[in-house]
Amino acid sequence: MRRLFLFLLLAAEVSAQETIIREVYDAKTDTHVEVVALFSKPSPGGYLPVRVKVANNLKTDRSIQLAFDSGTNYSQGSHASSAFGFNAAAGKTVTQDILVPLTPTVGSYSWGGNVTTRLTGSLGEAENSLSSIPDNSQPSVLLSEALFTPNASSLDGAMGSSSYGGHNEFAAKFDPKQVPDSWLAYSGYDSVLMTDTDWTNTPPSTRNAILAWLRLGGQLVIYSTGAADGKSLGIPDEASFGSVVFKAIASDLKLDPAPTLELVNKKNPNKSRSTSIKSDFDGKWPLQGAFGSQTFQYGLFIVVLILFAVVVGPVNLFVFAKSGQRHKLFITTPLISLAASLILIALIIVQDGFGGSGMRRVLMEVRPDGDQNAAYLHQEQFCRTGVLTGSRFTISEPCLFTPVPIASSRWARFTNSSNNRGNFNLQPNDGRLNASGDWFQSRSEHGHALSAVVSTRGRIERTDVPYTFLSTFEFPIETLYFCDNDGQWYRADTITTGKRFSLVPVDFSMVGPALQKEIHAFTERNEKMLERTSKRRGCYVAVTNQAPGIDTNPGIRWKETRTIITGPVL
Repeated sequence: MRRLFLFLLLAAEVSAQETIIREVYDAKTDTHVEVVALFSKPSPGGYLPVRVKVANNLKTDRSIQLAFDSGTNYSQGSHASSAFGFNAAAGKTVTQDILVPLTPTVGSYSWGGNVTTRLTGSLGEAENSLSSIPDNSQPSVLLSEALFTPNASSLDGAMGSSSYGGHNEFAAKFDPKQVPDSWLAYSGYDSVLMTDTDWTNTPPSTRNAILAWLRLGGQLVIYSTGAADGKSLGIPDEASFGSVVFKAIASDLKLDPAPTLELVNKKNPNKSRSTSIKSDFDGKWPLQGAFGSQTFQYGLFIVVLILFAVVVGPVNLFVFAKSGQRHKLFITTPLISLAASLILIALIIVQDGFGGSGMRRVLMEVRPDGDQNAAYLHQEQFCRTGVLTGSRFTISEPCLFTPVPIASSRWARFTNSSNNRGNFNLQPNDGRLNASGDWFQSRSEHGHALSAVVSTRGRIERTDVPYTFLSTFEFPIETLYFCDNDGQWYRADTITTGKRFSLVPVDFSMVGPALQKEIHAFTERNEKMLERTSKRRGCYVAVTNQAPGIDTNPGIRWKETRTIITGPVL
């Protein structure tokens, strides 16, 4: 009876999860490997949280390797690979949570998300896949198990039929008590819906992760059968780039499908992340326009090819290998071809150079309040490369790093076209990301979107003198705008670290155009987030070209990194 109870208890615990692999190596000792997705389906981009359990009840040490491939359900399209190793000593059980990078679903063939898992090592071999059919026109939603069980069927039905057959799926299911304490686990989702009881029962570290995701732009919806509010649950009233909604619900936890769909679609102030990736950068990206276009210098290459044709033909035949010396053609022709190739390579290097150059725009919310001491940032970057000597690089910050489809051109390598392909491999490693594949290719144009949560002690502080502030940021600020609690605007220029500065009252007509210029320099999703946060009272908007961005490929020289900082005055 006790074993039956334990079995039922374990079944209840994993009911909100999806078992990808369960490989029993030795049934007698119950030595096995279990790979469980903590969300019921992968999101269109972001990360898939996976729990790996290695139960080694043998008398010798064992090790396994897990290889993941994320991509579409067709061979075309983009893919991402990652691999993780695990060791289990004799008689020990090892349980570890990992985050599997997912490739974004863009392009004509990217109609479905698929994660293939391969198990190898000294505890057997196995392979399985976890799939979903994401709809780029719909937001990605996470629904707690308490809400999923009574509502999934009706919500899926309200979504209507998918163009690929069957109904669209409204949400992925999760157990709030069984997810990692990293905001990256939620980064592929737009909305998280849960009850106040779910929130209360969630471990503090997980709540902090959800709050970090919230401040980056997530929509958190809390349903309550009572009178729960943000203060009682420890949820901030002001959520930076995100939004919090409290909704009443009956004791049976049934949701009305139509208002629920409207809530995550039309009432989320932020554009769906997958929709933004697919459409915001394709043909109307302000940053790409600011960087400018580049024409291809055909003239020099045509001259070289004409000279090559003349030299390898008549000159070679009648000068280098004259009649009676035709055997020399076997030597002169390869040498002439090699010389022409070297000249072409030299022209390419002279024209394009090594490495590349680009521009970055960073939107950053800095929160020194509540002992957060964190910066929540979104970075857009566009670059044009010359000759690259390698495709591997390391990002020092754990982040959401995504290629974005840009306007089609002879330089573009990642677009929304049906021929869109690429391997965008990411390997999490001790808080860093090792990247390889097609993130940066020689003589190409590339666009990327990054999001991260970075620890910082930088802030804008009040002093004992009214409207005199102090900056502790490690870089100078070009201009700062501040709106007090009465709606009066102020301005200060040329702000340096550790030096007090005074604000000068100005009319909004002198602030609005400058802010609008900075706002419209971002893509639509970031534009809307900055537009909302710039209107908050008691907060500032600061502009600088000297703040550090998130560094990716070290071969790229960033001509400009323009950062817009928002946040409350401490």
